[in-house]
Amino acid sequence: MTPDDTIFALSSGQPPAAIGILRISGPGAGKGLSSLAGSLPKPRVSMLSNITDPVSGELLDSALCLWFPGPHSATGEDLAEIHCHGGRAVIRAIETALEQIDGLRKAEPGEFTRRAFTHGKMDLAEAEGLSDLLFAETELQRKAAVRNAGGGLSRKVEEWQQSILRLSAQVEAELDFSDEDDVAPAQASMFQNAAYSLVEEMHNLLQRPRAEKLRDGIRVVLGGPPNSGKSTLLNALVEREAAIVSDIAGTTRDVIEVPIALGGIPFLFIDTAGVRESGAETIEQIGIDRAHQQFAAADIILWLGEEGQGPASDNLVEISSRSDHPDHNPKATSAFTLSPVSGQGIDALVDYLITRAKDILPDGDQVSVNARQADRLTAACNSLSQMMSEVDYLIVAEHLRMARKALDEITGKASTEDMLDGLFGKFCIGK
Repeated sequence: MTPDDTIFALSSGQPPAAIGILRISGPGAGKGLSSLAGSLPKPRVSMLSNITDPVSGELLDSALCLWFPGPHSATGEDLAEIHCHGGRAVIRAIETALEQIDGLRKAEPGEFTRRAFTHGKMDLAEAEGLSDLLFAETELQRKAAVRNAGGGLSRKVEEWQQSILRLSAQVEAELDFSDEDDVAPAQASMFQNAAYSLVEEMHNLLQRPRAEKLRDGIRVVLGGPPNSGKSTLLNALVEREAAIVSDIAGTTRDVIEVPIALGGIPFLFIDTAGVRESGAETIEQIGIDRAHQQFAAADIILWLGEEGQGPASDNLVEISSRSDHPDHNPKATSAFTLSPVSGQGIDALVDYLITRAKDILPDGDQVSVNARQADRLTAACNSLSQMMSEVDYLIVAEHLRMARKALDEITGKASTEDMLDGLFGKFCIGK
């Protein structure tokens, strides 16, 4: 795989479909399209063409063809598209014909987007936003991903980079023309005020919930002793038989995860093994240990056991379940009394979970950062904070350089191949 290769792939959804879009990118894109269509259309003007096999001359389909000469294309290089009928046989035949052309090969996952990144059509933060957009399943996920894919974070980082660059230029000027290496009090105050404002802005962004939380969903863990109704409640919340329900204690022995959207918000409901202090055999004990691990990672714990006996957590919500059961014993401080069988209290619990989730998740209308971006932003903050206590121009300049470098790594101006492989490898073939 080299940057000089010409690649092709189906960039639309899996067939069968009404339309299939095959994309060709690289120095041989024009040759590939003209070999099948007979000629190249005018740039960015669609042309209806007969698509024929370049070897046998057989008619494969009638399709719209588009030609985007580089660098004014999605990938920054010559790019061609064939909009054909979306049947499996049609698409397979055109792909086979493209493979027969010298210099063309099938694209690797994410290779189109990687070429766009390489040619400066998008930066790393935008590419990460695009990755989230491809996997978005809820409206909240879509809004947040569109913001980052559209450059929301990149523009903010660019503002900070320009501010730091201006400070660096002032420091360099002082280094060139000052007779002293120490920063004058007036200059020190100016540098400190500017750095403080930058650090404050960055800290405000770092205080927002991480983007991963929006992608992975709110983790709601159901806990309690055996036969406390966890699986019944899970099924009621997700409105399907996701977990086996039985009167036999210890039926659930492993973690059961069910992703679902409620009110446009992504949740991950997790049923756990019944927790008890003694009497568990080896396999059941493994399930209990895993339940405790889930409690530690939970955003919300719905506790169906005895009041006050749940894991120590600020996220614990007492649930008094089975309100219609003859042996029901209400909890004195229970937040919710409900019956998964009759549906009593379920709607109120769902409304509560949605409200709690909005406080935990990043706002879809605001820029948020993922763990990698937060790590680099924290490094930039640390460099600026250390700069504020320095009086030596050389050390101040170095801290500013380190802050710029950390911000560059957010947008990918200073990145490693391993990190890029990890990101773009998650994309589909046609991206």
